[in-house]
Amino acid sequence: MEYAILAKGIVLAGCAIGAGLALIAGIGPGIGEGRAVAAACEAIGRQPECKGEVTSTMLLGCAVAETTGIYGFVTGLLLLFVAPGMFINYLV
Repeated sequence: MEYAILAKGIVLAGCAIGAGLALIAGIGPGIGEGRAVAAACEAIGRQPECKGEVTSTMLLGCAVAETTGIYGFVTGLLLLFVAPGMFINYLV
């Protein structure tokens, strides 16, 4: 019966480590969006008449980049709250 306790511990540890790694995915979009906004500010500073086009393109790019962080966040939540129960049910 001790193997069942050990197996549950391994499952929980694996899910926790996986969730932590998945939540690291939030770093990339933050850096990417910061660089995009900086480049957009430079472009608007050089050519103020293109403000509308640059801003709309920047916002679209930031929205697409943010999806990576959201996918990582959802994956982390699933690994924390859904996956352990599923894996432990397979052990029983």
